[in-house]
Formats: sequence, structure tokens, C-alpha cells
Amino acid sequence: MPSTPPPPAQPVAADFQAGEKGLRGSSLGLVSSVAIGLASTAPAYSLAATLGIVIAGVGLQSPIVMILAFIPMLLIAYGYKELNEADPDCGTTFTWAARTFGPRTGWMGGWGIIVADVIVLANLAQIAGQYGFTLIGADSLAASTTWTTVAGVVWIVLMTWLCYIGIEISATLQKILLSVEVVLLAILSVTALVKVYSGHGVAGSTHISLSWFNPLAIDSPSAFTKGILAAIFIYWGWDTAVSVNEETKDATRTPGRAAVISTVLLLLIYAVVSTSAQAFAGVGATGSGLGNPANSGDVLSGLGGEVFGSSGIGWFMAKLLIFMVLTSSAASTQTSILPTARTTLSMAAHKALPDRFARIHSRYLTPTWSTVGMGVASIAFYIVLTVVSSNVLTDSIGSIGLAIAFYYGLTGLACVWYYRKVLTRSARDLWFKGILPGLGALILFGLFVYAAFFVYADPAYGTGSVTLPLLGKVGRVSVIGIGSLVVGVVVMFGYAAVRPAFFRKEVIPTSAALPAPAE
Repeated sequence: MPSTPPPPAQPVAADFQAGEKGLRGSSLGLVSSVAIGLASTAPAYSLAATLGIVIAGVGLQSPIVMILAFIPMLLIAYGYKELNEADPDCGTTFTWAARTFGPRTGWMGGWGIIVADVIVLANLAQIAGQYGFTLIGADSLAASTTWTTVAGVVWIVLMTWLCYIGIEISATLQKILLSVEVVLLAILSVTALVKVYSGHGVAGSTHISLSWFNPLAIDSPSAFTKGILAAIFIYWGWDTAVSVNEETKDATRTPGRAAVISTVLLLLIYAVVSTSAQAFAGVGATGSGLGNPANSGDVLSGLGGEVFGSSGIGWFMAKLLIFMVLTSSAASTQTSILPTARTTLSMAAHKALPDRFARIHSRYLTPTWSTVGMGVASIAFYIVLTVVSSNVLTDSIGSIGLAIAFYYGLTGLACVWYYRKVLTRSARDLWFKGILPGLGALILFGLFVYAAFFVYADPAYGTGSVTLPLLGKVGRVSVIGIGSLVVGVVVMFGYAAVRPAFFRKEVIPTSAALPAPAE
């Protein structure tokens, strides 16, 4: 890292290598990295928004679906770990795919990260706005599209500012919020199970059954796939721990370890909470049942009131749970800005985006244009979709799964091909550099194809459809997901026509410390 960081107004040099972009190195330890990885997934928000959808698809088998969705995430996490050891560049998928498959493939990998984070920020902002008003009892404002949009924009601005003023402040905030969030989810789970087994549950309460963990009991392959796709989304985000690698102590080892640890901890959180919630409330479509359509968008706020009660300390705990969903979405807003800002920073440093996106603040040592640009893009996307239709905004969140599967799967393939010449060196190399990330990539690309062209493309899926030339009516979720990647292709070729230097490179510079083993 340079001894004197360049001021924001200065241009950057060409062909940056890992660790040379001016970011504040050695700022994060393992605990901070794990906290950032976990906070990016927003466990409380993800469970509140997704558990009802999973149950609607697979019923009592939701716990096993939560567990199975963990498998491809863990496999890809090992791919991130191995690639980061060889090349700890904050561009992650962008740089690794570019160095493995070429500039255009790498550019599209970076675009996948940008698309996923911009879309999720809009949805997180909406949740943060609604929960903020609900927490203070302003239900009329929570139901107002205008006021929730204003509140959501304020959240994005605030989180962008926190990311702008320093990675250490961001990490400290994440550790505090995450600790309270995990503790409260644990208390909720334990209290729910105690009430179930002491006979103080609600209508629909039932003891845990081994049949809940039998995937063969799911009605159909289509229902299974829908459940898996919904569950995979709630694991997404742990790769933020790797995207801050150039600001981490022991950059070649700590980020990868944090990614793997994050996915395992998420498995424990989701398995415990989903199982205990299902035991307490059941999967019925009425009342407090988790299958009730009225609860599907937010199962935790209603569940909290049932589990903790509505008076005394129970009332406080129920309100605290709502507050945790709010802070969970806000924290995820912050940690969604971090990886995208660093991806665009790396892309600009390697001349794949305009130079201004590689500028670093002289005091805070954080990306300037990249951080602010991410916030502005998210606000614009949020406002446009809100003006167009709240249903379009809802469908956009479903489309994120396609972008996630694309760039995660690409990372897994990049790991296999990057290390292809050393896979027979040892059993460990074969498994962790080849078989595991390769299998994860195949699973995710398989889900991508099935979801995009069969599940999401169904006009009845989601809240609406779009009539396309030659194809007729196609589900809007599929159109948004595939369309966002197609837009990336158009932008890439447009930029290549104006500034072709990056796209003409046959070799993208790699870390001087650890040369690519495939060479």
C-alpha cells in the first residue's frame, strides 16, 4: 500500500495489482470480516421476508430446504477462499474471471455483482422505510408509498455515508448490530420451543418431526426448485467478507476463512429459527400459521408477538424483534454498498470503467466515486421502480437469484480453470480447488437455467408478465433477471468501443506475491 494515499482528484495509474489501490490495509480481523459477511445476508430481514415464501412452496419440509440451499453456497465459498489465497484483489469475481477466461467474461462477472446489489438495495430500502414507521406506530405512513420511499432514500444516503467515511466504522457498527440480532433470534427460537413442548403454544403448534427433514416428501420437483431458489437468496452476501480483502489483516487467508465460517453460521441460524418457528406456528394458511399469505411478506413481526406476548417484557421483546429486522435491512444496505464499490474500484483500476471510479479518499482511504455512485444508482433504481409500480419492485427481488447464480457460478468455474494444472498435485487440491467449487458452479448454473426459462418465465409466476416479440407473455421476474444481464452486455460493448484498452488485453496482471499456478 502506498505510504501517501493519492488525493481524490488525482487520476489513478494503470494496471493496479492486488493491494495497490490505496485502500486502508490491515483494518479488519477475522471477527470483523465474519461480521461483515453475516451482516450482508441480513439474517433477520431474510428470514422475515423469505421463510413464508419457502413454506408456501414446500410446506413442512422448509427446514431441509434451508439446509440443502446451504450446500452450493459452501461449495462456492471454498472457490472464493482458494482464489483469494492466490490473488486477494477486491474485484473478486471480476478480476478472477478476467484473469482466467478473459476481459469480457470478467467484466460480465463484475456486472453481475453490480446488478444484484443495486436491485437488493432498492428492496432493502423499502423494508427499512416500512419497518421504521411500524416501529414507532405510524402505520399510516408505513402504508404510504411516498413516505416509505422517502424514508428508504434517507436510509441509502445514511448507509452510503457510513461506507464513505471508513471501513473500520462500518465493521464496528456491523459487529454491534449483528450480535444483538443473533442473540434475539436465539431467544426467539428457544422461547418458541419451550412454549411448544410445555403445552403453551398456539393453534397449529406441533413437535419437531424427522419427516420435516425428508426432501423426498416435497410434492414436486417444481415446488422443490422454487423453495431452493428462495432459500438460496437468504444465504447470499457472505462474499462481502472477501470483497474487503485488501483492507483485511492477512489478506490471503482471513477473507476466505471468513467466507466459509459465515456460511456455516448462517446454516445454524436459519436451520434453528425455521425449525422452531414452524414448530410454534405451524404451516397453516390461516391465523398465525407461517403459510398464511397475509404473513408471507413478514413472518417475524407477527411471530414475535405470539411468542413473546403483548404486555410487559414480552411487548418489549416483540418491539425489539421488529427493530432488529429494521437494523438488519439497514446493515445489509450498508454491506451491499461495500462489495459493489470495491468491484467498480477494481474495474476502474484495470481500465474496465472510467478512471474516476478508482479514486480513493485521501483521509478515509475508501472509494469515493465508486461508493457515492453505488448509492446514487440504487436511489435512482428504487425511485424509478416505485414510480412505475410496486409490483415491478417486488418482482425485481425475485430476479436477483439469477444474477447471484450467474456470478457465483462463474467464480466456481474460474477456480477450477485457474487451478487446472495443479489439481492432481494432492487430494486437497483436487477437492477444494476443483471438485467442490466445480460442483457448486454446476448446481448454480443448473438452477439459473431452470429458473430463468421454466420457473420465472411462467406468466403466472410473480405479480405480472411482459409480452415479448416472438415469445409472447413471459414472467416479469425472468424478464428483469435476464434483461439486466443483457443490458450489461450492451454496456460492455459500448464501453469497449469507446475505451478498448482493457478488452484488448490478453493477460490481466495478477498479484506479484502469488503467481497464477496455471502458468
